[in-house]
Amino acid sequence: MKKERILVIGGVAAGTKTAAKIMRENPAAEAVIVTRDEHISYAGCGLPYYIGGVIEEERELVVKTPEEFTLATGVDVFVKHEAKTVDMEKKEALVVNNETGEEKVFPFDKLVFATGAAPFVPPIKGVELENVYSLRRVTDALNIRKLVDEGEINDAVVIGGGFIGLEVAENLKERGINVSIIELIPHILPPFDEEMALLAQRHMVEKGVDIFGAERAQAIEGETKVTGVKTDRRTLKADLVVVSVGVRPSVALAKSIGVELGETGAIKVNDMMETNLKDVYAVGDCAETTNLITGKTAWYPMGSTANKMGRIAGINIGSENEKDSLSGVLGTTVVKLFGVNAARTGLSERDAVKLGYEVESVIVPANDRAHYFPGYRSIVTQRVAEKETGRLLGAQIVGEGVVDKPIDIMATAITFGAKVDDLEKLDLAYAPPFSSAMASTIVSANVLRNIYKGKLKTINPRVLKDRLSEVVVLDVRDEASHFIRSIPGSVNIYSAEIEMEADKLDKKKETVVVCKVGKEAYLTSLKLKAMGFEDVKILEGGMEAYPYETE
Repeated sequence: MKKERILVIGGVAAGTKTAAKIMRENPAAEAVIVTRDEHISYAGCGLPYYIGGVIEEERELVVKTPEEFTLATGVDVFVKHEAKTVDMEKKEALVVNNETGEEKVFPFDKLVFATGAAPFVPPIKGVELENVYSLRRVTDALNIRKLVDEGEINDAVVIGGGFIGLEVAENLKERGINVSIIELIPHILPPFDEEMALLAQRHMVEKGVDIFGAERAQAIEGETKVTGVKTDRRTLKADLVVVSVGVRPSVALAKSIGVELGETGAIKVNDMMETNLKDVYAVGDCAETTNLITGKTAWYPMGSTANKMGRIAGINIGSENEKDSLSGVLGTTVVKLFGVNAARTGLSERDAVKLGYEVESVIVPANDRAHYFPGYRSIVTQRVAEKETGRLLGAQIVGEGVVDKPIDIMATAITFGAKVDDLEKLDLAYAPPFSSAMASTIVSANVLRNIYKGKLKTINPRVLKDRLSEVVVLDVRDEASHFIRSIPGSVNIYSAEIEMEADKLDKKKETVVVCKVGKEAYLTSLKLKAMGFEDVKILEGGMEAYPYETE
């Protein structure tokens, strides 16, 4: 096989995956990784759990040491080495040993950028103070864990309500620390639709985490060490601040040699991970990909995406006979927040509408396994589909039960262009310890199909919240359930008594029927329509999925 020299700049997920795959495809190749980090391959997604003590030892975070990686793959590894310049005419890179200052030239036939992404630190006063961190590398987690272990932290503020910030908040709270989250938009989990994100947010608040949505961090206070965070509404005490407001692709070196950047600011690549320069590739968090639904460029800085990109580049660089491509991804994600799990794939309803899709969506609660089997838990599924074709565009699931299995089913369905009708006929595995006979995936498809067929009209919790003064909210749960938690201004008539009590209601006024999860509301709506009520809707998801203010 051809003896080629491949230089990979950057390690972690994408860089190591690329180099290892190259060597498997072409053992005659000479692959080298240079990275300014001290670790070649580490579990970045595990860092919050190391802080919380779930992952006990530092060594568990390190997937492979440089020596282990070299032994396993044949790839030469240079940690704490930084590529400073690249000369494409000579095809060589100038690399500096950051410990000794020694410079070395690395020749190459093919070059791979796996430079990742760096935490975005907002330009606010005080970010340079002691005990202010961004969580991106192992050393960040080590430093935070040390402070927590030594009992120096009583109050922590997390700036940013995305996945990493929430996982940090959860793990700090589990260590007995008072935790506050500041989020610029009105709710945590920005990629989720509001009504779904608030279900998870309500649970975190119940667990004792203070969440301040629609607030902006203006300054971090303190002399040498942080003492608090000032927002546009309040000042919060803090012995520790974790800034987690996202990352930006690290592309400076690539840009300096003429590598083209895309609309997202990441490196533009084709589906084979090739850049605009011959023999130059880009993978991982520094590179763009494609949204499978829209076909437009997208940027998903995630370990799962990075591994896929690395494998594709490794095949295309290393193999003489095989070529491969990555058509795109969906941004599928999942997160655990105390006892609640949240997952998403594809487009949110908000983003689908913004992109010009006309959509139907529905929110449906269900159990993750048979209701009579010990340990069953509730999950709430939101499903978004294209109105004209019925094609599935996205899904979100939040609840105490299993969410990764159904979201993976949804991701698979979207990838293969499935429609709502296709999902309701899926032959899914069933046994009481694992699922209901009608799995949540099928139940939510059935409900959405009924909407398509005009068999029922629903109203989204977010929409109802804004229209409470315009409609009659009819709560058909029994009186005890109604008094536990009810929508402000609702009228309570038990479903079994609706035919006797219906004369108390105005048949001409828009009526929204509410129950626990939607089933009783649906049955009651049929009775109301038979009695001449002109405009009847049911609240999607019932009270179980209503995240707004209640009485």
